[in-house]
Amino acid sequence: MASKNNWEEARNYLRKMREEQMRDGEYVVRLWEEYLEDNSHKLGDELWTVYEQVCIAALDCRRMDVAEICFEALSAKFPGSVRVRRLQGMKYEAEERYEYARREYDDILEEDNANMFVRKRKVAMLKSQNKIAEAIEELYQYTKKFMTDFEAWMELCDLYLVEQDYTKAVFCMEELIMSNPHNHLYHQKYAEIKYTQGGAENMELARSYFAQAVKLNPNNMRALYGMFLSSSHLAHNLSKGQKDKQTNTKYAAWAAQQITEKYETSQKQEQTSETKYGRV
Repeated sequence: MASKNNWEEARNYLRKMREEQMRDGEYVVRLWEEYLEDNSHKLGDELWTVYEQVCIAALDCRRMDVAEICFEALSAKFPGSVRVRRLQGMKYEAEERYEYARREYDDILEEDNANMFVRKRKVAMLKSQNKIAEAIEELYQYTKKFMTDFEAWMELCDLYLVEQDYTKAVFCMEELIMSNPHNHLYHQKYAEIKYTQGGAENMELARSYFAQAVKLNPNNMRALYGMFLSSSHLAHNLSKGQKDKQTNTKYAAWAAQQITEKYETSQKQEQTSETKYGRV
């Protein structure tokens, strides 16, 4: 990525990773060790941001030696700061000292009840211990305070699905669809949950929401397959009459045609690319 002496490229890439919220622990640690550690004096005030980034990355990939170096430097510079205490909690997590981590996070929340990052860390910690019910409760309380955090709603939906609580998972998706009705992935996931629930009413809703996902994004192959499957199922098993069966058969045929056309187009594009550039 960078020449051996070009520490600036490594610094700029770490900046990009922070801006785009990219997580790749092993790569961040490698950039630090190969390019930046010996040139850390050139980073100026950005050094402390890099220390924090590298510390988190090192914890992600269990490089406790690197994490400890970064943590000690930050502790010396910012003793008792919330961000350093947060890192302390993450260190406890990486060491599987979960009770210590919980206490650290609870202490922070007593002082700053609106600390979103610490609340999310508590959820992640409970998940890592496979305490799904407790993670759900923690995340549910979080969404009551931060209702516009769409990632949290999606995470809560996934946790309900782990517990096979489809009704509450559907509620989460309804909240997301209301907040952003043009997101095809929300409609697709809602449809998938309804399809899993089964029954005529749920299957009809599934078909409807798969169709809406396709309308919003005609290239959503998963939604097209879902529309084909739900329509076919309704046509052959749950139709209320001949007209209803014909309608669902028509929907299934249309979805199948779209899938076939998109597959053939994709195949032609691959063949053209291979002809032009050669097989890799």
